[in-house]
Parts: sequence; structure tokens; C-alpha cells
Amino acid sequence: MTPAVASLVRDLEQIAPGRVTTDMSLAAISRWQVGGTADLIVHPGSESELSQIRSLFFRNDLPHIVIGATSNLMFADEGLRAPCIQIGSDLASVQVKGDHIRAGAGLWVPGLARIAMLHSLGGIAHVCGIPGTLGGLVCMNGGSQRKGIGSHISRVSSVTTDGSRIARRAKDCGFAYRTSIFQSNDEAVSSVELILDAGHDPNALRHEMRQIMRSRRLKFPQKLPNCGSVFVSNPAMYAKYGPPGAVIESLGFKGRQIGGAMVSPLHANFIVNTGSASASDILSLIRIIRDTALQQTGYLMDVEARFVHPNGRIEPAGSVTDAKGLMVL
Repeated sequence: MTPAVASLVRDLEQIAPGRVTTDMSLAAISRWQVGGTADLIVHPGSESELSQIRSLFFRNDLPHIVIGATSNLMFADEGLRAPCIQIGSDLASVQVKGDHIRAGAGLWVPGLARIAMLHSLGGIAHVCGIPGTLGGLVCMNGGSQRKGIGSHISRVSSVTTDGSRIARRAKDCGFAYRTSIFQSNDEAVSSVELILDAGHDPNALRHEMRQIMRSRRLKFPQKLPNCGSVFVSNPAMYAKYGPPGAVIESLGFKGRQIGGAMVSPLHANFIVNTGSASASDILSLIRIIRDTALQQTGYLMDVEARFVHPNGRIEPAGSVTDAKGLMVL
């Protein structure tokens, strides 16, 4: 640990005692189980702590990143030098009042779906199988069955890079298919207020969720590490060629392997780690799939997964390779 990191750790321990980790293996927290070592990760226990931590980094001119459950992130093999804030179970309080739910950004998404079910609240059963935090779900306007969580959000609270707190109504959050303003404005989602559909039969909701989970188990790889869907569905491409998985399969990539990374034999829009994959292996697969799809269909497939550079810069994984397939770090 360098003297600078040691000094920063001491300051962070004053804000979030016992929740600062150094020299952390990113592969240990990555859904893909790839990535080098992170110099420093801090886990805020409240919105106030999140604000204080970001303010500390801002005052010290320290670029940093904010992550959740890493469901759609790929970390560089070289690791992460920038400080990292991970929002998780320490920031996951829940309040239910009538058809309203207010929840912390670190709440596990399947847990949110279950809480709604237990309170006879419908509308978000489709998220029951998504392995991520609520904050990440909001950033991506995530969901399944071509639905998005944004349609049931009333307000989102976030913390800016300088530690200021902002609350926005849903109409100001830029929700569209698998996107929101939080993907590009460097704010950290801290809590979310939802308005759900009251009066649903919990047993009917439970049945719906079980059906969704059964379908996911049949269609999606469960046993090998992956980040979920790799490529975003393009409506124009979908109308002509079908969803990304069908396109990738039609191009012959199902089961294709580079190093330890493999296009899942179960669903071609998933890339799995067979045990020894590196980020470079996964990026190579993404590149060859995109290049081939562009040549054969005329459509450049957008990548849902995002790549975290060692300096903390985050961008779509499809942007990380140049025309020759070389990583741009």
C-alpha cells in the first residue's frame, strides 16, 4: 500500500469505519469472475456516508467509480487503480406505504420483487430473476420481457461527484429502453421511490415469479460465471433478424471459445467464463461477434456490458477494441 492510499484509507475509516478494503481481487466480486486487483474499495452504509465519501474524493481531486453488484461490468485484467465505491447491502433499507416503496440503491433486485409480492403489489414481477442491485437496475432501466423498471419509478435520489444530493422525478431521468441519464452523468443512485399496482393476489404474483424463474433456468446459463445479456436488442435488427441471441447463433458462434471465454451453448447472447477466462478473452469474443454481425447483417450490435479501465473510466465493452481488435487502455 502506498503512503497516499494509506492516508486515504485513514480518512475513509473516519466516514465508514470497518467498511474499507484494500488490495481486493476484482475477480472475487465480478459476476464474470475476471479482473485484476483493486487498490481500494469502500462500502457506504448510508446516503450520508455516500455523500461524504464522494465529497472527500472531490476535494482531493480523486477520480473514482461507483459500482453495485457488477452484473453488467467487466474489469480489466490489469485491475483498478482508481478508488471504488461499492453500493450493496449496507445501503438497502426498505419502506412500504400503500402502493409506494422507497428503497436504498443497494437492495438486491430479487428481494425487491419478493417484498412487492408480499405486500400485494404488482408491476415488477419481471425483475425477480435479475441478479443485481436496485441502483444498477435503475441506471440501466433494467427488466425482462422487454419491460423496464423506469415505468414504475416516481423519484430517484442520487449523489453527485462533489457529494451534493439531488432528487429527480421519473420524467427527468431519461428512461428509455435499457438506458437512463445515470449512465452518463456520473451521479450515484442512492435511493429510489416506486409506485406499484396495488391489490394483486400474492399467490398469483408468486406463481408469475416462479414461471419467470423457471423460464430463466431453462433459457439462461446458471452454472458458469456471466454478466447476463451481452448485446442490446436493436428494434430494427430484431424486426429483420430476431433478437441478439438468435443472430449470434445463426452466425455459428454458439459454443465458440477463445481462451476461457465461451459463447454459451444454452443462449448465444451470454458469454460465460469456463474457469480461466480473462477480460481480454471476453473482449476478443465480443469483437469477432460484432465484426461478423456487421458484415453479414449490416447492423453494428451495441454491447450492454461495460468495461472498467484501470484508471476508472467506464465505457461500453464494444468500444474498447479498435478496428484491429487491440485493447485501448
